[in-house]
Amino acid sequence: MVIIQKSRITEFIKEYPKAADALNRWYLICKKSSWGNHAALKETFITADYIGANRYVFNIKGNDFRLVTMIHFSKRTIYIRFIGTHEMYDSIDCLKI
Repeated sequence: MVIIQKSRITEFIKEYPKAADALNRWYLICKKSSWGNHAALKETFITADYIGANRYVFNIKGNDFRLVTMIHFSKRTIYIRFIGTHEMYDSIDCLKI
């Protein structure tokens, strides 16, 4: 998969270094993957949730952090829309980011 806006991961890690290993692992797994649909994604990330409008939420570092993406399986592309703590995640509308 092609991942757009890796810089969001880099910037987030500067502020939350405890998320570094988990986010970098997520990135490497996604980069090596070639999912064709939601079912294939769930084989890799069982806790990933589809929330509508091509948006998927990933639990990062034992659910300490949340990562919201927009995934276009046909284009093999993942757009990073949001990375944050649970508290930050609770204050956003994932379908509008």
